[in-house]
Amino acid sequence: MQRHRASGDSVRGFLLASLTMVLWGVLPLALRAVLQYVDPVTLTGVRMAFATLVLGAILAMTGRWPRLGGLSRMGFVLLFVAIAGLASNYIGFVLGLHHTSPASAQVLIQLGPLLLGMGGLVVFGERFARVQWFGVALLVAGLGTFFSSQLVLLGRELDRYLLGVEWIVFAAATWAAYGLAQKQLLLSLPSQAIMLLVYLGCAACFLPFSDLGRVLRLDAEGIGLLLFCSANTLVAYGAFAASLEHWEASRVSAVLALTPLATLAFSALASELVPSYAAPERLSAESWIGAGLVVAGSLVTALGRRSLLRARPAPGALGR
Repeated sequence: MQRHRASGDSVRGFLLASLTMVLWGVLPLALRAVLQYVDPVTLTGVRMAFATLVLGAILAMTGRWPRLGGLSRMGFVLLFVAIAGLASNYIGFVLGLHHTSPASAQVLIQLGPLLLGMGGLVVFGERFARVQWFGVALLVAGLGTFFSSQLVLLGRELDRYLLGVEWIVFAAATWAAYGLAQKQLLLSLPSQAIMLLVYLGCAACFLPFSDLGRVLRLDAEGIGLLLFCSANTLVAYGAFAASLEHWEASRVSAVLALTPLATLAFSALASELVPSYAAPERLSAESWIGAGLVVAGSLVTALGRRSLLRARPAPGALGR
């Protein structure tokens, strides 16, 4: 019976992680399509407001509303860092996507988990096993191969593309800062309470500068795309959190490492079915090799956590 239950948990964990990977894989294409209707700030503000309202309603109905009475001064500082980090990540990714392509954005954003891991080495005293350092080397080599081949293909669009790359790198770095802050906040607040506060803070940052009148004038297609992008975040993160309850974090991370390949596949499919929204990706053989190395590096780094060597943890630091 126990073995059967473990097998069932593994299947559920795999399915939930796969759902997360698919949703994150298709998201850049949907975001790129929505940018034909609204500007990046309005898009981000609406997504954050939607997440705040839905998650807030769920927590209110289940009696899990955030209680900030026990949060220390440092806790509020960490909450501010988390809000600023995720807000910067969202707007940076959308602006980068606006200047590059879904495939390029999804490959480069893999820097986020890498930078988060590097931050863990410094902040929490964690250690990488040798195989994980090999994964890091593969990922970096893959990024170099992918983007060097992309630069050759761009020609006159080079300046615009490089601007997009800068925004994506910014998004990855700020996501890592958010992740480190959230990891420490988990000592004081549940994860869903943290996410509600972060979404609320992000919505407050973007909504005052959003063109909500333009949202109200959207046609059915524009509204549908905007709702999909807004719901994608909640459903994907919900599936991600649930997958961790049924499966090891290393295996979940290994499935999510396939996200860039999912984006490439969805880009190819969309360019055939709806070419008005998704132009064909210009990828050379070197670009595919680079993307493959990025995925391989992410897989090795994630699965290497099984043999993760840890230093003595800092007081109150959570293990990965």
